[in-house]
Order: sequence, then C-alpha cells, then structure tokens
Amino acid sequence: MKMRFKSAFAAIALSIISFTTTQAETALPQAVDQVDIQRYAGKWYEIAHLPMYFQRKCVSNISARYTVNADQTMGVLNSCRIENGEMISSEGVAYPQNQGKSKLKVSFLPPGLRWIPFTKGHYWVLRVDPEYKVTLVGGPSTKYLWILSREPQLDEATYQSYLDTAKYYGYDITKLIKLPH
Repeated sequence: MKMRFKSAFAAIALSIISFTTTQAETALPQAVDQVDIQRYAGKWYEIAHLPMYFQRKCVSNISARYTVNADQTMGVLNSCRIENGEMISSEGVAYPQNQGKSKLKVSFLPPGLRWIPFTKGHYWVLRVDPEYKVTLVGGPSTKYLWILSREPQLDEATYQSYLDTAKYYGYDITKLIKLPH
C-alpha cells in the first residue's frame, strides 16, 4: 500500500513539475505596444500560416495589402492563387482596438453588414521588426498565426527567429503551412 501511495505521489509531483515547466516556457500571446500604421501599410507576402478555413483553396502567392483609411481604419486586400491558376481576393477593413493600433479586429463582410456583432476576427501584431520588413500576426488565442514579409522569400535565420517567438506564445508551429510564391 505504501509503495502505491509513493508511486501515485511521485506521478502527481512529476505532473505538477511538468505543468509548471511548460507554463514557464510559454506565454499568452501579447501584441506589441504600438504599430506605425503608415509604415505597416503596403504589400506583405505570406511566408507561413496555421490552417484556416478561408485559405483552404490557396495553393501559392498569398499576399495582403493594407491601406490607411481617412478614419484611421485599415483597408485589407488578401489575395492568393488557387489550383486552377486563378487569383482570388477578399476585401475587408481592420478596426483598431487599442491606442497603439497593434490590436485590430478585421471584417470581410460586405460593408453594409460589418455592424453585425461577433463577425470580426482578431488581428494582433505580435512582433514586427524595426524596419517593418517582417511581422508575426496572431490573436488572443493560438488558433491563427501568420508570418508575413515585405519580400516573397525570408532567410532561414529570420524565419526561425519568428518561429521561436510563435512557439514562446504557445503556437503549434508544427502545423504551419508554407506555400510558394
């Protein structure tokens, strides 16, 4: 009986240590403090993303173009090539959710329907390099993630660095999809 108790206690202790170690190695996703939306605007090439329903038909050339609107929202134009060679796109608007404009909510509904609650997705800038050449985008959960670059290719060291940041925030980077440009 004592042996079973000691084994059970050891298993519980090991589980607690494992849990706290895992917790110490990851953090909840956090948006950067501030984004200069004028510098963020322009074309970004998607380097990698976690699987998501809206990108299921994309096979290559995924990009996003952001423009700053007069009301300080951002216009969003996402494009990609599908299997038959055709380019498809989706147009939306991103609404700032914090003073630093690093947390946005994005809607791709037609303009007349964008008022409907719970139809906007989170778009948090989790990391952006000082020159605004590479960015990591996610949200408060670890469900969605994108690595974007101003160039269609990203050197391996930079890519690994952004993967490390994503992993730190608890994203499952083993599920990332990289499509060609």
